[in-house]
Amino acid sequence: MIRVGRSLILRSVMQRVRIKCRFSLVMLGLLVAFCGVGLIASSGIALAQVTPPEPPAAPAPAAPAAPEPIGPLPTINLSFGQESDTDSIALTLKIVLLLTILTLAPSILVLMTCFTRIIIVFHFIRQAVGTQSSPPSQILVGLALFLTYFIMSPVIDQVYTDAFQPFMENQISREDAFEAGMKPIREFMIRQTREKDIALFVHLAREKRPASPEEVPNKVLIPAFILSELKTAFQISFLLFVPFLIIDMVVASVLLSMGMMMLPPIMISLPFKILLFVMVDGWYLMVGSLVRSFH
Repeated sequence: MIRVGRSLILRSVMQRVRIKCRFSLVMLGLLVAFCGVGLIASSGIALAQVTPPEPPAAPAPAAPAAPEPIGPLPTINLSFGQESDTDSIALTLKIVLLLTILTLAPSILVLMTCFTRIIIVFHFIRQAVGTQSSPPSQILVGLALFLTYFIMSPVIDQVYTDAFQPFMENQISREDAFEAGMKPIREFMIRQTREKDIALFVHLAREKRPASPEEVPNKVLIPAFILSELKTAFQISFLLFVPFLIIDMVVASVLLSMGMMMLPPIMISLPFKILLFVMVDGWYLMVGSLVRSFH
């Protein structure tokens, strides 16, 4: 019994010692933690109180260099008055006339030459074959321009010889140059214009019936020439359109008889139309016929 009591007492004493040791270690850890926090706070305050050094002052900007002197500037003066030098007046009028011609050049090219007939026929033949964008429009317009120059070259040469060159050499006046230049152009337009179209515009303008083609005024001749060119171009285009239309009808009838209603006839007829156009040398025949139609 005495031994059991002693062992219990020893156990209780050892537990108390352990508890006291643990308590001492905890207090020591807390003390160390408080000391560390205090040191960190004091060092932060000290760092905050230290003022950073002022940056060095920036050097003063240098004064801009004085701009170099600029030479005399050109001036433009517009004055009105009398001019005694006839050469300067003629030069000014030539420049004005040249600018006017350049401004009206597209209208003159399209409306007073063979360009209208050629470009309309080219457009219709491309639609008839079925190639929507081949040849491209740029190629067709370029070919039409060169054909226009080829057909109109005799007229252009006559205008240059009879009107432009004498006027540049001060041999004729402006009015005479205009009349001499319009004469070959009028002859070309009169050959391609129908009498019915001229009569229509003479009636609409309430002009006196001209006794000869030379008496037809330009305001009547030019629109009559354009109307005749449109009619001729559509007639030629119709004749070129018929063979390709027959091919489309034949292909559509064959496909319908075979029950292929969902298959587009244009897709099947396109190779046959191109083959026909190539076998008969279509471009050669069409361009040759167009050029001969103006003679």
